[in-house]
Amino acid sequence: MSKISRSRDKSIHCLIVLAVLGLTPHMGAAQGDLLEVPEHATARSYGGGWTCDQGYRNVEGLCAAINVPVNAFATTSSYGSGWECDFGHQLVDSACVAITVPPNAYLQSTGNRWACDRGHQRLGEACVAVNVPDNAHLGYSGNDWACNRPYRRTQDRCDLR
Repeated sequence: MSKISRSRDKSIHCLIVLAVLGLTPHMGAAQGDLLEVPEHATARSYGGGWTCDQGYRNVEGLCAAINVPVNAFATTSSYGSGWECDFGHQLVDSACVAITVPPNAYLQSTGNRWACDRGHQRLGEACVAVNVPDNAHLGYSGNDWACNRPYRRTQDRCDLR
């Protein structure tokens, strides 16, 4: 048999195998492909199985809705409550309550606490002005003061060394 005949025979054999596989669509498919995906779930693109959509959680093989309180949003986390409080709100007894920002303060970038403006310091739940004595200046942090050189801090004032 010539080389050309053998090559042609191999090609025909490969085409027959491919045709047979093409006619049997589930042959060679992974078991995960036959898995039934529940309502409010999405099949995983790799690794098989499925995951519940945002706002739902896997409870005994079904995707149950997560009860998201007012002023909160659903997360994609598979653990914890499945929700977080909106910006400007904090968790209090399973509810999201608005954070009260006192005068001379601002809501921090995390959205769940406040801080005093520069030139003010926290006193309980309020922000009071920093009392800067003579021969002193507002410190780098903005919520305290420091003595000018050559003065030295002595309790609430600046004295010469």
